[in-house]
Amino acid sequence: MEEVKVYMIANLQIHNAEKYREYEKGFFPLLKKHGGEFITYDDNITHIEGDKPMTGRVILFSFPSEKHAIDWYADPEYQELSEHRRVSVTTTLTRINGLPPRK
Repeated sequence: MEEVKVYMIANLQIHNAEKYREYEKGFFPLLKKHGGEFITYDDNITHIEGDKPMTGRVILFSFPSEKHAIDWYADPEYQELSEHRRVSVTTTLTRINGLPPRK
């Protein structure tokens, strides 16, 4: 079975920017540790359609496979770090499977 890249979409409403920066400092090394790739973020998204727009910061990053994403989230070091995020922002985190590689 071939691995399929997965994408993560995080939607954050930041309530305590100073505390959130503690999370940001540790986020990138742990993302890299699990093969993750930061794609982009936007603090000024444009809502186009639908009743429940995302607000705040939207972040897009990816992992080479679902296993990489699961291992990143389950990593005890990440879980410890994520406490900074949990007390400083309201978060929605969504995982999306990419398309299988073309043959």
